[in-house]
Amino acid sequence: MAMPRKGSRPISVDGTAFRWRIRRRSTDRQSDSWSPLTVTVERVEEPGRVLVVSLPCARPDNRFGQRTIAVGPLLVAGCVRRALEQGWNPGQPGSPFVLTVTEDDLTVLLGEPPRYLIPFLWGMIPEGGGIEDLPRCTQIRGRDEHDVSEVTF
Repeated sequence: MAMPRKGSRPISVDGTAFRWRIRRRSTDRQSDSWSPLTVTVERVEEPGRVLVVSLPCARPDNRFGQRTIAVGPLLVAGCVRRALEQGWNPGQPGSPFVLTVTEDDLTVLLGEPPRYLIPFLWGMIPEGGGIEDLPRCTQIRGRDEHDVSEVTF
């Protein structure tokens, strides 16, 4: 199974070039939060077995506002190292190697507790955050109130 090149991002882990990607559109199971956020990784030179990383959160575009995280190079590199330790051989052909990451693993891989985000209408807010964390919020008063001007927080 080869990983599509479009939308992939390069990363170097311990001198080896890889590329990684998150599926552009969610599957129905992912958007319903039944299936976790996944990242696929493969070696650039002589790609073989693909790594599929299953993260302990939902995709950012899930329909039910389940928490998610921002996936970046630090997390991906940590997952590649962990998969190599567990026997993933990226040059060997075969079915995908699945690495399931737990919440405790995230803290180890990131070097700090993960910062979860909650999808909210047009953006993301930190887990436990409030309306003040949104980039811009507009409140419009009701019709029976005299002042109908917009109030921006």
